[in-house]
Amino acid sequence: MDVLVLIDKLDELVNNARPMPMTDKVMIEREEIYDILDQMRTTIPEEIKQARWIVKERQEMLAEAKTESDRIVKDANEQAERLTSEQEVVKMAERNAAQIMEDARAREREIRLGAEDYADEVLETLEVNLEKFLAAVRRGRERLQGKTGEEEEQPQEAE
Repeated sequence: MDVLVLIDKLDELVNNARPMPMTDKVMIEREEIYDILDQMRTTIPEEIKQARWIVKERQEMLAEAKTESDRIVKDANEQAERLTSEQEVVKMAERNAAQIMEDARAREREIRLGAEDYADEVLETLEVNLEKFLAAVRRGRERLQGKTGEEEEQPQEAE
C-alpha cells in the first residue's frame, strides 16, 4: 500500500474522531492508529527498496554505457590502425574515430543524465512521502499529548 494512502487514512481517522465535549480534543481508538502505523512501517521499507533498485539500475546503465563506449573506441582504434597505409585513408579513419568517440560520449552522457534524473525523481517522491508521514505522526502525537494533558487536568478540577 502507498504511504500517501496510509497518511490519508490516518488523517481521516483523526478528522472523523469523536470530539471531547467543550474542548478541541478528540478520542481515537489506539488499535486503529497502531494498525495504520504498522502498515506504514511495512510500506516505507518497500519504497526504500525500490529507490535502491533504481540507483542500482542507474549504476548498471552507466557501466553498460562505459563498456559500450570503450568497445566503440577500441573498434575505432583498431580500424584506424588497419587503415594507416595511405595518408588520406588515415585522415578519414581519424575523423571517423573521433566522430564515433564523440557519439559514444554523448550517448553515455545522455544515459547517465537520464538515469540520474529518474533516480532523483524517485528519491524526491520518497522524501515527500516521508515528510507527510512524519507530519501525520507528529499531528497524532500532538493530539495524543493534548488528550493526556486534559486527562491530568480533570482530576485537579474535581478537588
